[in-house]
Formats: sequence, structure tokens, C-alpha cells
Amino acid sequence: MATTALHEVLHRLMHVYRKQLRDGIQQHGIDLPVLHIRMLKSIVRVPECTAHKVGQLLGQDKGRVTRVLNELEARGLVSRHQNPQDRRSQLLQVSAAGSDMLERVKVLEQETAQRMAGDLGDEEIAAFLSTATRMMDNVSACGDFSADVPNGNDDRSA
Repeated sequence: MATTALHEVLHRLMHVYRKQLRDGIQQHGIDLPVLHIRMLKSIVRVPECTAHKVGQLLGQDKGRVTRVLNELEARGLVSRHQNPQDRRSQLLQVSAAGSDMLERVKVLEQETAQRMAGDLGDEEIAAFLSTATRMMDNVSACGDFSADVPNGNDDRSA
């Protein structure tokens, strides 16, 4: 088993993908850090989303979540509303401007994935997705799995 080569390739793949996304964010004029984008995606994805749920999902502390939410709200990308189920918390909602921003990010992610896939065929991509998913499931079985890791079923790359 070539575990040494595996960890090197996984590290390089992750590094190249993240660099491609950062470069694309810059080229597309998306003026948001990656954590802000990930938080917007989380708010869309999580029903009845609260700051606490976002913090758990992204593995971020309360202070950082609050700071980023304040920045997103100041930019008009997120709004907060009283939670009818729990008066101590607020429900988060992505605004129309936030949705537009996420659409731009989605286009960027699709372009990045297409560029990285290059001339790979559908079967090769399916095999990669299957293998990567099984590897994440292996880690999940050990109880050391972040909820923030993509599982191939949604757009959590940024």
C-alpha cells in the first residue's frame, strides 16, 4: 500500500484546489474571504440556522462567528431575525445580495472543478468521487470527521 504517496498527493491536491479557488475569487472580483463564503453557504444549507449552528458546523469559536456575521450583515449579505423557538437566539438568513454572491461563487467553483478535471472522463471522475467519499467515511468511522468536509453531495468547497 502506497500510503506515503497517498498523503503527499492528497496534500498537493488540497493545496492546488485551494489556490485555484483563491485565484478565482480574486479574478472574479469576489471581495470576501473564504470563511465568509463558507458561512454564507452554511446559512443556506442549515434549516433554521443560528450562529451557534454555524459555529459547530464550521468548527469556529463564538467570537469569530460573531465577527464574521457582523461583517456579512454590514455588507447586506445576511440578516438576523428573532427565533420564535428560542428568544435567546436569532435565525440567520442570506439576503438577495448574499444569494447573488453565492451564485458567483458557484460559477467559480464549477470553473475550478472543470479546469482541474481537465480531460478526465466521467468514469474517472465517478471513481475519484467514490474513492474520496469512502476515505472520508473511513475517517468518520473513527469519530475524527469534521462536518465541514465536502461529501460530494453539495457545494462546500469554499
